[in-house]
Amino acid sequence: MENTKKAGAGKTKEDFTKEAYMGIRRMFFHNEIIPGQKISYGDLAKRLNMSTTPVIQALKHLEFQGLVRHEPNRGYYTENVSLEEIIEIYDFRELIEVSLLATTIKTIGKRGVNQLKKALDSHLAAVRDIYLKERLLKDMEFHLKLAQMSGNRIQINTLKYLYDLLYLKYRGNILFVTPMDRVDSEHIRLYESIVKKDLPLAQEILSRHIANVKQHAVECIQRALNEKRIKPI
Repeated sequence: MENTKKAGAGKTKEDFTKEAYMGIRRMFFHNEIIPGQKISYGDLAKRLNMSTTPVIQALKHLEFQGLVRHEPNRGYYTENVSLEEIIEIYDFRELIEVSLLATTIKTIGKRGVNQLKKALDSHLAAVRDIYLKERLLKDMEFHLKLAQMSGNRIQINTLKYLYDLLYLKYRGNILFVTPMDRVDSEHIRLYESIVKKDLPLAQEILSRHIANVKQHAVECIQRALNEKRIKPI
C-alpha cells in the first residue's frame, strides 16, 4: 500500500483516469478483454493497482468511443462485433485515406519522404508472430504517417478513431488475416508511387489495398459468426 501511494504521489485525478484508460486499452489490444464480455471495474482496478474511481471514468470514455456499453443496474459490457460496422469502417477508411493523398503528394518534401520510408521499414521489419501485434501497430503507424502529412487535422483524428475500433474492438487475431507478403508488396508500391508523385497510381494502389484487407476481414468475421465463435450484435 505504501509503495502504491508513493507511485501515485503528485498525480491528479486526470492522470489516474488517463492511466486507467491506457491500461484498459492495452487489455483490449492483447485480447485480455473480449467482445460481449461483462466488465468488472473492481477486477480492472485490482489489475491496474488503483481505485475504482479512475477506472469508471475511463470506462465512460470508452463508452463514448463505442468500445463498451453501460447497462443500468447491470454494469459495463464490451460491444459485440458487427459485420455491417466493419464494412462501414473500411469504406470510411478508404474514403478518408485516398482523399488525403492529393494534399500529401503535393506537399511532401525530402523530409516527409524520409519519414514515410522509416515508417515503411519499421513495418517490414516488425516481428511476424502469431498474433501480429507489432505488425498491426506498425501498419497503423505507416497509414497514419501518410495521412498526417496532409495536415488535415479533423480527418486525421477521425481516422485515428476508426483505427481504435479496428485494433481494439475487433482485434488482430479476428480480422487481420491478409497475407503478409501481399500487404508488404502493396505498401512498397504505394510508397514508390508517392515518391514519384504519381497521384492516380497511388490512389489506385491504396484503394485496392484497403479493399483487399476489408475483403479478408469480412470473410474472417463471417466465418467466425457462422461457427458461432464470436457473438454478433
